[in-house]
Amino acid sequence: MLSPDIASQITFDAAGLVPVVVQDRASGTVLMMAWADASAVANTIATRRGTYFSRSRNEQWVKGETSGSVQHVHEVRVDCDGDTLLYIVDQVGAACHNGTRSCFDTATLLAAADA
Repeated sequence: MLSPDIASQITFDAAGLVPVVVQDRASGTVLMMAWADASAVANTIATRRGTYFSRSRNEQWVKGETSGSVQHVHEVRVDCDGDTLLYIVDQVGAACHNGTRSCFDTATLLAAADA
């Protein structure tokens, strides 16, 4: 169960979820984005393993439980509005379900302009 002190800092949406951005601790690379409910956040804090809520399966899941691509969570941060979390992790293996290091390895819609 999520402590009242922590729960009061997070704004969950109407479905009881909050978006979680996951960032690699060593490189700063954004690895993925997922959703978490209060139970998943509490589990992440208690175990230091990335825990999320699948909207399509309507169930909690722990990153790496079936794939072996585990996330060791070093920090859980909340943004200024309380409506997004940031997990700073050491990622073992691929973060993306398609087997890539990051879910953001697919396409660049706008690249940095040369100075």
